[in-house]
Amino acid sequence: MNPRAKQESPSAFPLALALRAAAFVILLPGTVGGYFPVLILRASNGLVRPRLSVSSAGAALLLLAGAAVVLRCVWDFFATGRGTLAPVDPPKRLVVSGLYRHTRNPMYNGVLAAILGEAWLFRSAVLLEYALGVFVAFHLFVVLYEERALASRFSGAYAAYRRTVPRWGFTARPSKLD
Repeated sequence: MNPRAKQESPSAFPLALALRAAAFVILLPGTVGGYFPVLILRASNGLVRPRLSVSSAGAALLLLAGAAVVLRCVWDFFATGRGTLAPVDPPKRLVVSGLYRHTRNPMYNGVLAAILGEAWLFRSAVLLEYALGVFVAFHLFVVLYEERALASRFSGAYAAYRRTVPRWGFTARPSKLD
């Protein structure tokens, strides 16, 4: 028997998936929410040590909350969906649990919260403009690609989910589809 023909063992699959998920977190939201804002702040001479204040503490909390939302969503994609956040390696199951019970796009909301926290922390109008551009890009990606891909892959289940959970914002009545 050819050793290359063997399927991954069940114990190797989660490790490989976890490594892919971690790599895509760094590549996608890490770039959009971390690397690009640093480049923007450097280019605008705005990358300075924030003053310690109640305002900067609030900004840091918003940034950290956004990062926590992203990490929770990545976990849900890994644990429930058996996939990653990348369109080239998407979840195998529709994820409608966790934060996805309240909004269809919590990961994008988390990235935007992190960028807004950075803009607030560094008092950067340029980062606010960047956040607006990122929101427009996210919205177009969701409407023109992601929703169509999910409807094709998960058909009826996604249609039911879409009827009960808003694209942006949050619902006070979480979905009970999981």
